[in-house]
Amino acid sequence: MSKKLVIHSAWCKGCGICAAFCPKNALEIVKSKVHLKDDALCIKCGLCELRCPDYAIYVEKEEE
Repeated sequence: MSKKLVIHSAWCKGCGICAAFCPKNALEIVKSKVHLKDDALCIKCGLCELRCPDYAIYVEKEEE
């Protein structure tokens, strides 16, 4: 199974915690919302999901 990063922008308050804990610096805050800079940078480790206080970002398993 592969994984994908899911971002619910409506739930994001732009605190930046997810971006601060991203080991690959794949996330950034733009106009008070989290954005994925480049999908190739994201290793889908789930640290952003663990740290987000609003459940606005998570890693989801995709069936192939």
